[in-house]
Amino acid sequence: MMWKQAGSQETRCSALAQNSGADSQQPSLQHGPPDLEKLFRQAIAKWFTLSGRRRQGASPSSPSFSTLIPVALILPGLWAVSGFYTIGEGERGVITRLGKYSHLVDPGLNWRPALIDRVTAVNVASVKELAATGSMLTADENVVRVEMNVQYRVVDPVRYLYSVVNAEDSLRQATDSALRGVIGRSTMDRVLTEGRTIVRSETQREIEQTMLPYQMGLAVLDVNFQAARPPEEVKAAFDDAIAARENREQYVREAEAYANEVQPRANGQAQRILEDARAYKARTVLEAEGESERFKKILPEYQAAPKVTKQRLYLETMEKILAHTPKVLTGQQGNTLSLLPLEQLLKWQDSAQTTSQNQIKRLKTESAGSTLSNYSRQGGRDNG
Repeated sequence: MMWKQAGSQETRCSALAQNSGADSQQPSLQHGPPDLEKLFRQAIAKWFTLSGRRRQGASPSSPSFSTLIPVALILPGLWAVSGFYTIGEGERGVITRLGKYSHLVDPGLNWRPALIDRVTAVNVASVKELAATGSMLTADENVVRVEMNVQYRVVDPVRYLYSVVNAEDSLRQATDSALRGVIGRSTMDRVLTEGRTIVRSETQREIEQTMLPYQMGLAVLDVNFQAARPPEEVKAAFDDAIAARENREQYVREAEAYANEVQPRANGQAQRILEDARAYKARTVLEAEGESERFKKILPEYQAAPKVTKQRLYLETMEKILAHTPKVLTGQQGNTLSLLPLEQLLKWQDSAQTTSQNQIKRLKTESAGSTLSNYSRQGGRDNG
């Protein structure tokens, strides 16, 4: 029985070696780390094949202890060497032990127990982009085509791998939902013109709020609102509307410039009028106070001699009035009033003075001429 068992064991080992040799001749169709189980099987088969050739012609026997020692040394060495791996710069390695998360490893050369731990490298340094585009309905029931680009980065590798099935796909769905929600609450003019910055910020905020409950391990860095345009069927009409809006803005700017030019000048004129009014008020008040004080001083004189004071006040008043009046009514004779034309009298007086002055000048000139002629005649006689 012992001999049969040994022979049968050797036969099985030879068959296993032949099968492994045949398997080793087939080209490998897989890429990646070597199959340790296959290497172990091939090493054992080759070892027993060599041992069998050495004992050809001898009686079959079971493998000796010296034959198993090299096998026991080679297998742990191959297992230990296959556990070394490298994590690149900017990456983190996520270790799972028997399918359960264990820990994170930093960049560099690391070691893991093969067939027990599994390593998944996750890039946490690079910034990735996600494009979202589509035709969307606005609040005023218009259709607009929007293109948006989302930049994100992995901040938690464990949550990135195991919180959701596919983090990128979840982010794409969250972006599409947030973008459609914001566009649906905005009008077409706001999306295409001045409201693009607001739409961008609101979209980023809604994406972050949508991602928060799922803990996907991603951080949204920026949202770029690349393009927003109306459908081609209404593009010409919309271009006309944009041109009209630009013209309106131009007119508004010109009106503001004119107002900025005119308003300071009008404010200056208004301020000057106010200052003149204040000065006139102060002057009038002071004059009134002065007149009041003058009358208060005259009051004792009036009380002492009313008729004389009244006559003096009348004469002073008439003097002030008549000084600026060219015509004066002197008195009543029957049913007629005598008119004293002071203006004409003053003119006659001025003309008379001018005439008398001219006559005096002429007389002086004539007298000087006659004196000179007499002197010249007298000098001629003296010479003769």
